[in-house]
Amino acid sequence: QVQLVESGGGLVAAGGSLRLSCVASRSISSSSVMGWYRQAPGKQRERVATFTSGGTTDYVDSVKDRFAISRDNAKNTLYLQMNSLKFEDTGVYYCYMFYARGGLYWGQGTQVTVSP
Repeated sequence: QVQLVESGGGLVAAGGSLRLSCVASRSISSSSVMGWYRQAPGKQRERVATFTSGGTTDYVDSVKDRFAISRDNAKNTLYLQMNSLKFEDTGVYYCYMFYARGGLYWGQGTQVTVSP
C-alpha cells in the first residue's frame, strides 16, 4: 500500500498562484507514471498533468503555459505549480501514482477555489 497526502490547496483570487504537493509513503522513483487530476462540481474528473519516469510531461490544453508539474525523488514528492489561475480551475485536485509492481494509488484530494 502507498499513501499519498496532498496539500497546498486553498482560496485564491483569479490571477494568483498556488503550489500543490503530494507526498508519497513509498519511493516515487519506482513509479512509472504520476500526475494530477481535478474534478469541478458537477463535472467528470479531468486529467490535468502527467509525469513519466522518463521525464516526459503532458498537460491538458486548458492549463498549458500556466501549470507546471515537477517531482523531487529525494522527498518522494510530486508538485503542481499553478500560475495565472482562472475561475474555471476551481475543483478538487487529486494526485495519483502508478507503480508497475504495485498498482495505482490516489490521494485524498485538495480543494482549489479561485474567486472571479
